[in-house]
Amino acid sequence: MEDNNSNLILQASKDHIDDASVLFNAYRQFYKMPADLEAARKFLTTRINNKDSLIFVSYRAKAPVGFVQIYPAFSSVAMRATWILNDLYVDINFRKQGVAKQMMQFVQQLAKDRSIFSIKLVTATSNKQAKALYESIGYKKLSAYDSYSKVIR
Repeated sequence: MEDNNSNLILQASKDHIDDASVLFNAYRQFYKMPADLEAARKFLTTRINNKDSLIFVSYRAKAPVGFVQIYPAFSSVAMRATWILNDLYVDINFRKQGVAKQMMQFVQQLAKDRSIFSIKLVTATSNKQAKALYESIGYKKLSAYDSYSKVIR
């Protein structure tokens, strides 16, 4: 899909793994994880091979500028498919240029086309830019449920 800013969004395949891995490695560093390009490549390759997730890469002038990763899930109550938008990242040199918004809108349209019930996401409470973007395109902060997590090592 192309828009007025000449961005192209492609679903990542093995042909896009190098581009996606560089962005994914930078994304992890944003969240204070150590750089490990080879581990990022292996992780994304496994996701693509196992069809565990949908990964999309945004390109501008043939350069990878952003990526989004979605994990399919289900809502038992709605008895329909849902998506967990787990990862969204834009290269620091392309921020505030509409790349993230375009990727979010692309994912929303794809979800609508595929009759997905909802898209869920989580972001750091301090990530004001991301929260502003999500709210500007119709995402609502949930307060009806408490969210819990336990790390299993």
